Amino acid sequence: MLSTTLSNRPMSSVLVGLLCLVTTSAICCLCSGISPNTRCIASEKTALLRFKQGLLDESNVLASWENQKDCCEWRGIACNNQTGHLIMLDLYYNSSDVYNVETPLRGVIAPSLLELQYLSYLDLSNNYFEGMIPNFIGSLSQLKVLKLAGASFTGPIPPQLGNLSKLHTLDLAWNVVTFENLEWLTHLYSLRCLNMSGLNFSESVNWPESISKLPSLVELQLSSCNLPNVDLRSLSSINSSTTLEVLELSDNLLNSSIFYWIANVSTKFVHIGLMGDQLQGPIPDVFAKMVSLVSLDLSYNHLEGGIPKSFQNICSLESLNLWENKLSDRLENSVKNLACSESTLKSLFLSGNPFWGSFPAELTQFVSLTELYIDGTNMSGLLPKGLQQLSQLRSLSLVFNQFSGSLPDFTGLPSLRLLFLSNNQFNGSIPESMGLLSSLEYLTVSWNSLTGALTEAHFSNLSRLRSLSIDHNPLSFNLSFNWNPPFQLETLDVSSCKIGPAFPRWIQKQRELTSLFMSNASISDSVPNEFWDLSSSLFELNLSMNQIHGKLPDLSTKNCSYFTFDLSSNHLFGQLPPFPPNVGILHLSKNMFSGPLSSFCPTEAQKLSNLDLSDNLLSGELPSCWIKYQELLSLNLGNNTFSGNIPSTVGYLKNLVLLRLQDNKLSGDLPSLENCTELRVVDLGTNRLSGRIPAWIGQTLTKLLVLRLHFNEFYGSLPLSLCGLSVIHVLDLSQNNISGALPHCLNNITAYTSMSSQLEDLTILGFVQLVWKGINIQWGENLKHLRSIDISSNYLSGDIPETMTSMMRLISLNLSRNNLTGVLPSDFGQLKNLESLDLSRNQLSGNIPASLSRLNFLSVLNLSYNNLSGRIPLGTQLQSFNASAYMDNLGLCGPPLTPLCPGDATNQDSPPTSGAEGDKTEQDEDGLITLGFYVSSVLGFIIGFWGFCAPLLLKISWRIAYFQYLNDIKIWNCHV
Repeated sequence: MLSTTLSNRPMSSVLVGLLCLVTTSAICCLCSGISPNTRCIASEKTALLRFKQGLLDESNVLASWENQKDCCEWRGIACNNQTGHLIMLDLYYNSSDVYNVETPLRGVIAPSLLELQYLSYLDLSNNYFEGMIPNFIGSLSQLKVLKLAGASFTGPIPPQLGNLSKLHTLDLAWNVVTFENLEWLTHLYSLRCLNMSGLNFSESVNWPESISKLPSLVELQLSSCNLPNVDLRSLSSINSSTTLEVLELSDNLLNSSIFYWIANVSTKFVHIGLMGDQLQGPIPDVFAKMVSLVSLDLSYNHLEGGIPKSFQNICSLESLNLWENKLSDRLENSVKNLACSESTLKSLFLSGNPFWGSFPAELTQFVSLTELYIDGTNMSGLLPKGLQQLSQLRSLSLVFNQFSGSLPDFTGLPSLRLLFLSNNQFNGSIPESMGLLSSLEYLTVSWNSLTGALTEAHFSNLSRLRSLSIDHNPLSFNLSFNWNPPFQLETLDVSSCKIGPAFPRWIQKQRELTSLFMSNASISDSVPNEFWDLSSSLFELNLSMNQIHGKLPDLSTKNCSYFTFDLSSNHLFGQLPPFPPNVGILHLSKNMFSGPLSSFCPTEAQKLSNLDLSDNLLSGELPSCWIKYQELLSLNLGNNTFSGNIPSTVGYLKNLVLLRLQDNKLSGDLPSLENCTELRVVDLGTNRLSGRIPAWIGQTLTKLLVLRLHFNEFYGSLPLSLCGLSVIHVLDLSQNNISGALPHCLNNITAYTSMSSQLEDLTILGFVQLVWKGINIQWGENLKHLRSIDISSNYLSGDIPETMTSMMRLISLNLSRNNLTGVLPSDFGQLKNLESLDLSRNQLSGNIPASLSRLNFLSVLNLSYNNLSGRIPLGTQLQSFNASAYMDNLGLCGPPLTPLCPGDATNQDSPPTSGAEGDKTEQDEDGLITLGFYVSSVLGFIIGFWGFCAPLLLKISWRIAYFQYLNDIKIWNCHV
């Protein structure tokens, strides 16, 4: 994200290495003003030429290294202006420069460098050297600066480096080197700057003691060193290195005792970096004496509480980064503890913490602030008008909060370059004054409730604007037809705003666009031909969910570089044209494209990873050129009218994750997909495919989450290998000609049985349409919670295996319309997550297990048309279903089918009970049948009968509706 990029610690990058640059500058000063008569020493020139012979210089970096030239004038060389001795060799390769067309040097470091005995500066960083760091470097006794960072060295660090007693700067970072101990390091008494970031310190439990023995050390960088998690409180008695000012220990696995070591090692710190060190608990009060601290980075830890009161003593602080912790203080209270740095603080990063409360009014007093990030907290309320006091502010980001109300006037922030306010609850209109922010480059107000129309005044002075995101607000545009924008955008997102109905002409004037998102923008126009020549740099294009009509041009002939191309859910028609060779994501679903895919094979889109042409009118046979698209992850051609066989070349797509060819007219056997071992979704339902279900599905496609082969013509028995689909979520083999028994090993599918199986992130799968409780539903991310088996409408026989009752995660089971026999397993109640159960239209017999009444989540039940008998178990759940759930089981009785089961009523023929007790009972029963009972019964019948029948006799419309209702019931019963 852009916000993350801009949040990199600017003060840290300035401070780290600042003091070491002083040393470097001093050495370089010695090289200035070389006398014209000074020439390099011949033996040293020879040594350099031998060094060059051991290098592979693909970019001719050393072109100036020629024998006939003075070596003091060669690239990367500097000589002493008095003696001519070579004192500096600098072949540093700037790998971070994107415009650097050169390649790094490769090869070995020749021992001829030993001839350079006056060398004080050696930098070979970021080149590619083979083998170990040469131990002879330890004999270059005049070295003051040694930089070998990122030079691909391997093996142990030579302890001879400890002989470099004059060394001021040592940089060995980001090599794959090892060391048994740091004893050699303790001999470098003059060392001021040490960078060993990226080296493995996991076995160096004594690193704090070794560092403390360097009396002149000013800067220490040990980022990403896998520093051992030792209790540093026990080392508090070591001698303090009072000179240490810059400390960078980010990306290690330290514990909070590091704070106490820091407090004891120095009080002169200027920069401390502890990013990503897994620190926990509250921020301790160890910074009270660090009055010189300028930059502090505690981001990406697990710190709790708030900013401690000890920060009230830090009056020189310029950068504070607390990004991504668990700080949950009322932000107003924490900000008060920074009051001492009101005039110095420039960068404040508080994002990703559960801070709460309103926007602190105190923050408006920090007049030096240039960067303020408070993203993803629990902040709410209105933004203060006092924001205008932050006149130096260049970046303000408040995304993912709960700020509300109207947007304030930002015109008091003339330096503002970045304004991110998305994902809040702002309402009202965007003030026209926004158009006066002439320095603004990035504006994002997406996902709010902003209303009104945007006019030319909103953009009047935004000549530097590069990115505009106002999507997902009910905004509209009111711009003149020939409006000429003052800006050239790189990113524009106006999705879910009202841009149409015409295709905006002003967008065609944006010649530097790389990303354009106009999804659901109420456009009901055709795309102008000029638009397709808009920009050769347009990387992302999304015009989906509009009413765009017309045909697509041949985009392979256009000067465009689309990677994402999404025009789905429009009214485009005609044949599909060839597409640009760089396209990676191509979504054209839900249009009216027709004809064959004859243009697909000529498309040389070898980077294609996602192809969705579903829900169109495409026809003919599928092309056979799939072997060209080895990057393909998702292929969706569903809901068209393709016919013929599935090409065997689909089986070459080894990276394929999703394959959807459902709702076509495809026929023949399944081709082998044994090599497609990454498949998660296979949906081939509603076609005319035939043959047996291949055994390789369960043997090689072990990552399958969804397998849908419903409504085809597959036959034969179910292969036992299906039990190997251990992570399957949805198994749908319904409406085929499958016969035989249900496998008894289905309980081997751990996704159905284990309550602790890990849920996979299914966002890559998009949406999968499934029948759920009789309704077609699009399942997205929630698919990970579904566990469903549907083998209905086949010819299965035999019993329901008892092992199925151990599938405790099963949510839906449909085995209806088969020839299953036997009794229902008695432990069905163990399926406690079951929500839908359909076993109708089989030949099941025996009683309904009493355990079924314990299924508290059951909302769909159908046991009709079987041979079940006995009492329906009593329980709130089973009695809540309609009688149709149990109909046509002649032996079933009890609610909701019948009030009573045989034997429940008192037998009238049993002999009377003798004696006084019997007389009493008989009198009580006879006492209920009185004259009043008969009178009330007759009156109730008369009132009930005429209350119902009289309106039918007197009102014709009621009579027609009643008999129509009876007719509907008859028709419904005939179709069950």
